[in-house]
Amino acid sequence: MRLPYYDTRILPVCQACGGMETKMKLTTLCYLEQGDRYLMLHRTKKENDVNQDKWVGVGGHFEDGESPEDCMKREILEETGLMATAYRLRGVVTFVSDRWPTEYMFLYTVTRWQGKEKDCDEGELSWITKKELAELPMWEGDLIFLKLLEENAPFFSLKLQYKGETLISAVLDGRAIR
Repeated sequence: MRLPYYDTRILPVCQACGGMETKMKLTTLCYLEQGDRYLMLHRTKKENDVNQDKWVGVGGHFEDGESPEDCMKREILEETGLMATAYRLRGVVTFVSDRWPTEYMFLYTVTRWQGKEKDCDEGELSWITKKELAELPMWEGDLIFLKLLEENAPFFSLKLQYKGETLISAVLDGRAIR
């Protein structure tokens, strides 16, 4: 069944649940990988940014009609000036928060791209070694999925629950890990 057009950043799903309104966000997050480094974004330029002053990969919200791959490629191009040519979907991360709508994030690694890196209007881009990542200000749950990427874990589903900015639970493939 095809739902009528909705803003896919906050998608009311009402027909499938008998009229109840559920809000959720669909996003992608991508780590461009070069040897032992990832291209990271220090989020410093956007007003009212949930990720303000944190280090994250590049990515963002789906636009109407986009597949996860479409969104990932567009976001990388918009934020970095680079066009992904070799990538892998690594997992789906579900963020549950007492402050924001539930977010379903498609997590990618990108190993090849074309183009020239440009400045990002959301913050500063920087190539950071994987060993340095734990020292940067970032969401606690990000360290969990970054470890899974580093371990080359098979495709995974990770649910992260936050109270404020504090991670209160993490569930990997249906099993609590904290």
